[in-house]
Amino acid sequence: MAAARAYTDTLVQKALKAEAVYAHFSQAEVDKIVAAAALAGSEAALMLAHEAVDETKRGIVEDKDTKNRFATENVYNSIKHDKTVGIIDQDKIAGNVKIAAPLGVLAGIVPTTNPTSTAMFKSLMALKTRNAIVFAFHPQAQKCSSHAAKILYDAAVAAGAPKDIIQWVETPSLENTTALIQNPNIASILATGGPGMVNAALKSGNPSMGVGAGNGAVYVDHTAFLDRAVEDLLLSKRFDNGMICATENSVVVEAPIYDAWLAKMETNGAYVVPPKDYEKIANFVFNEGHGVNGKVAGMSAHWIADNAGVELPEDKDVMLFELDPKNIGEKLSSEKLTPLLSVYQAQDRQDGIAIVAKLLAYQGAGHNAAIQIGSQADPFVAEYAEKTNASRILVNQPDSIGGIGDIYTDGLRASLTLGTGSWGKNSLSHNLTTSDLLNVKTVAKRRNRPQWVRLPEKIYYEKNAISYLQDEVENIERAFIVADPGMVQFGFVDTVYSQLELRENTVKTSIYGTVRPDPTLGQTIEIAQQMQQFKPDTIIAVGGGSALDAAKIARYIYEYSLEQEAGFLDSYEKVSELFYKLQQKFIDIRKRVVKFHHQTATKLVAIPTTSGTGSEVTPYAVITDDNTHVKYPLTDYELTPQVAIVDPEFVLTVPRRTVALSGLDTLSHALESYVSVMASDFTRPWSMQAIKLVFENLEESYKFDPKNPTLAGETARMNMHYAATLGGMAFANAFLGINHSIAHKTGGEFGLPHGLAITIAMQHVVRFNGVSGKVKRTPYPRYEVYRGEKDYADIARNLGLAGKTDAELVAALCDKIAELAAKLDVDPSLSANGVTKEHFDASLDKLVDLIYNDQCTSANPRQPSLAEIRQLMIDQF
Repeated sequence: MAAARAYTDTLVQKALKAEAVYAHFSQAEVDKIVAAAALAGSEAALMLAHEAVDETKRGIVEDKDTKNRFATENVYNSIKHDKTVGIIDQDKIAGNVKIAAPLGVLAGIVPTTNPTSTAMFKSLMALKTRNAIVFAFHPQAQKCSSHAAKILYDAAVAAGAPKDIIQWVETPSLENTTALIQNPNIASILATGGPGMVNAALKSGNPSMGVGAGNGAVYVDHTAFLDRAVEDLLLSKRFDNGMICATENSVVVEAPIYDAWLAKMETNGAYVVPPKDYEKIANFVFNEGHGVNGKVAGMSAHWIADNAGVELPEDKDVMLFELDPKNIGEKLSSEKLTPLLSVYQAQDRQDGIAIVAKLLAYQGAGHNAAIQIGSQADPFVAEYAEKTNASRILVNQPDSIGGIGDIYTDGLRASLTLGTGSWGKNSLSHNLTTSDLLNVKTVAKRRNRPQWVRLPEKIYYEKNAISYLQDEVENIERAFIVADPGMVQFGFVDTVYSQLELRENTVKTSIYGTVRPDPTLGQTIEIAQQMQQFKPDTIIAVGGGSALDAAKIARYIYEYSLEQEAGFLDSYEKVSELFYKLQQKFIDIRKRVVKFHHQTATKLVAIPTTSGTGSEVTPYAVITDDNTHVKYPLTDYELTPQVAIVDPEFVLTVPRRTVALSGLDTLSHALESYVSVMASDFTRPWSMQAIKLVFENLEESYKFDPKNPTLAGETARMNMHYAATLGGMAFANAFLGINHSIAHKTGGEFGLPHGLAITIAMQHVVRFNGVSGKVKRTPYPRYEVYRGEKDYADIARNLGLAGKTDAELVAALCDKIAELAAKLDVDPSLSANGVTKEHFDASLDKLVDLIYNDQCTSANPRQPSLAEIRQLMIDQF
């Protein structure tokens, strides 16, 4: 064995030097070499066919000539345009470049069944991919295989290939082959041969691309064109005496056509062997392990019959064995590599699938199976393929030639190495080709993902913008109004009615006017049930964030129910299950696992009557679980209204406490969207303008008395209304951060108004994000360096705050926020707002995980740890 290792290592070392030179050849140089080698092989096809039959004493010259021409002409045609050098692909949008590199030195194992065609096929594959190859040929085919390799090698060198780019073991032996495939400098083994050689390659310690046992079966359906089915099968079994591994070894025929099929087979030269001769033939053809005896593969049916001691009529050349599917696993059901064919009768299609599956499971899993059927569009073709564990499902073609690709189908690459996938313990489940023999380097360039701006189709604003309901909002026939009791009590809903009455057409209406603060899923189901009865084409939401969010959720539930079974809306469990999926956290909204249903039956018109949530322009809606009282912030552009009407007249009578808390919520929207990892030059102007409007107008808006109105107060209310929408436009596209994650969970747990929960956390979050140095930033590519401190400092500068450094400006911004909260009579701590120490301590562990898992956390510029969230919570108490 030591001598074999030394000898084969000499070959490998020469191959390494040759490959090192060849690796630098251009695509044009490689293509010239491959074309020359393919031409030389094609010209020698018949000569090599004679040599193969003369040396191996098996097969048919004419068929080996066909295989040789296939291995050169067809294979060359399929690979000639393949890019195998340098840049083979690039995607400027994704930011990647793919560069081809050779594997190195390949070990090529060639079987006695296809000794010249396989040698030429693997040589062309190696040359095309700039790999060197060292062959170990079968001892019974050494002369013809080495001659085939030499013809291609000489042509390649004459065309410019390096010396020793193709080599072979001169003296075939098990020791030399073993030493070659175990050489540590072998990059990969192309193993084609019997099970023993393939298994040896797989256990060599080197990567291996090989084939598994073939024992393909064809199913003949009752609708098949029998003449074609018979001719295809006999062509395949006769081709080179059945030596191609994809050749049918069994046929499963459906009962209604079994007799007719068998008669046609006999008419065309097949012979139904009497059962008394089965054992003689089986014992001669197969060894104890049910493999074909080496001397038998590729021999004619007459040779086999004579040597087995049975009679075969002179005009017959394919032997048929009618077998019982219950006995699959007997010798005659095995891979035959000869013109022998086992025959099984199936009662129907499902029985046929079961028999084919049993044959493949016994021997030949993953290799190939076939079907002969009337219409190739018959749905049964897909069912048969789905239930059959084979890498190739060949339809209406001879398997032996069909399986190698290109001749009977363009669905398979031209190849003489057929992968069998995991079913056959193989790394390939397709026909081996150039892409399998390349290392592909991927140059992945950093990029900012293309962003977006998505808003309602129309946003109407200014005083009396509600008048656009008269004619600008199109196609309103049946309007469903969602509002809270205050909107009904104080006449805002009547204003909507009055505008609808001015339309040219009569608009039918229905109303749900009792939306509660922090609406629950249960209430939105009630609203959806009323929508189901009314069947609206337009939904008009009037009110604060609760009414708008309830309308968004109810509309979604209603439209989703239109495609569900009857009774969906009557089951809280089914709707709750849906929303549990929809609220799942995502990192990139475009890549979320759970997709929202597309709503087409209605359009949503949102009319805000408070200046805070910005819900009229956002894809957000917050809903509270009836049982756990946890708030779920749902986010998807399917929730964005189609029309927003931002009319300042609707906010002139808002209570002062609501003005304060909703205004501070607006401030948080603007601050968080400005520093978000998804903020951009498109969204930051909206954020900044909203921040300025809040600081310039919120105090005055808070002081405004509707009973004693002033121009300054009215202007402040108007500006705050616009600030809320601008903030909504910004965070609709840049999203939010942990200020909202915290508020969603503390508000639900402790019963705090959303704006109050926001304010309690706000300064703590700004200080947490507004730092530099050792910061773990959220891993999103829009940030090249952490910029939280700088972003907050820029806000402070824009507000005219004093500070010599970014850190001082962040502190000044926090002081400004605290000053504003104080002027609005808001005490920003949990303990000052009714949260007891006992309740806080009991809830803390649960809240930490809920906050981290909140949808808004993923866009926060600084990625918080669970311990940091815990500290932020403690600091708020």
